[in-house]
Amino acid sequence: LLMLASHNLLQNFTAGVPEHHCRPHPLPNPSALPLHVLIPSDGHQQPQRCRRYVEPQANANINANANGAPTEPCSDGWTYQDGIFSHTIITEWDLVCESKRLRQVAQSIYMGGILLGSGLFGVLSDKFGRRALLSWCYLQLGVTGAGTAAAPTFVTYCLGRFLTGLAMAGVSLNSACLCTEWVPTEALATVGTVNGYCYTLGQFVLVAMAFGLPHWRWLQLAISLPFFLFFLYSWLFVESARWQVIVGRPDLALKGLRKVARVNGRKEEGDKLSEEALRTLVRREPPPPGGALVALVANPGMRTVSCGVSFIWFSTSFAYYGLAMDLQGFGVDIYLSQLVFGAVDIPAKMVSALVISCLGRRVAQGGSLALAGACILANVFVPMELQLLRMALAVLGKGSLAASFNCAYIFSGELFPTVIRQTGMGLASTMARVGGLVAPLVLMATDVTPFLPLLIYGAAPIGAAIAASFLPETRNRALPETLEDVERR
Repeated sequence: LLMLASHNLLQNFTAGVPEHHCRPHPLPNPSALPLHVLIPSDGHQQPQRCRRYVEPQANANINANANGAPTEPCSDGWTYQDGIFSHTIITEWDLVCESKRLRQVAQSIYMGGILLGSGLFGVLSDKFGRRALLSWCYLQLGVTGAGTAAAPTFVTYCLGRFLTGLAMAGVSLNSACLCTEWVPTEALATVGTVNGYCYTLGQFVLVAMAFGLPHWRWLQLAISLPFFLFFLYSWLFVESARWQVIVGRPDLALKGLRKVARVNGRKEEGDKLSEEALRTLVRREPPPPGGALVALVANPGMRTVSCGVSFIWFSTSFAYYGLAMDLQGFGVDIYLSQLVFGAVDIPAKMVSALVISCLGRRVAQGGSLALAGACILANVFVPMELQLLRMALAVLGKGSLAASFNCAYIFSGELFPTVIRQTGMGLASTMARVGGLVAPLVLMATDVTPFLPLLIYGAAPIGAAIAASFLPETRNRALPETLEDVERR
């Protein structure tokens, strides 16, 4: 989980946009001419990014363009200034001016991979098991992540990112599900918070690696290679005993439980277990008509859970990535911005864990979403000149969304029954990825109305907070095993 943040937030650094302007016309000695003679200035006395003079203008000066002088697009390419973003996918494939939206498209394609993987691996792991799918996803992520670092074209890069996103969904889903089905209910809040802090720490790791490896290809490779190590040690994991009993393999569940007992120094207790005892502990129920997907909406209780959880995950992810993927827009050093955005998760998740344990899952979920929406909407009314205030509100909003994610993993896992828990978590994750996919595209609305993206990002969590109030509280209650258990709630 430590390395998930590195891939999810990678394009803040690999797709950073440096200052740039049109490459001037090929002249015998262009360096002898001042730049403002060749390139018109913008409103901030900087060279325009996407236009150049058709002919050098002797009467142009730094503060004003040549009156009525004809200009043209950058048909000979661009000149990029050296700096922290001198080697990115932007500079390599000229994703600027008419092609600038491809930057957001690339991130949406990655989120599209996570979207597809959320549905695909959710269903497959209910059929083939959590551990096997998790190991496969580690391997796939290592291979496709490293392959993306060698992409010769932008299209190949997008394909590699899509396949990486596909595997990322499997890692996230199966990690959460294994924890939910192995860890005692009273300890889930603590374990979920520890897992959340691993993701938070990963944001600091990303900043350090991006600072040390400014070339996007080396950074892409560095955050992908560790997954080969994760693949090797994942074979030490033990498959979910709950899942094995549910699918009719109590013999494998018994073997796994006895292994756990030996590791925990409880061998005698493990030897006392039997297959019959396991069958009585975990009730089996025949597959619902139409399969696991149909079961998500099979009765009123499941429909309430499925719709509420879907809206919560969509809104949290939508607003989270809307803020986290636009760090350059705050006008503050991007490394500092990423550090602050990561650091706020530490107190946010701690408060979230306390509220989850003391006041309940529903209060924590709704409260964090409402606070996040309020902070984002408040920024609509703050002038652009007050950068520190805007940054503070954005950081508070992002911390609240991190707390919402922390709660959502725990709350959702306790709402769905064991027989379709991974399918339900797959639905939740799918909706989160839809939110993550749409979020970068909403940023394009800035060209129409500057405050419109913030208005949309803020409204979604407010609506999700209302939806959370319709879900049942799960604190100190046993995990539901069957659809009837959910309906009785």
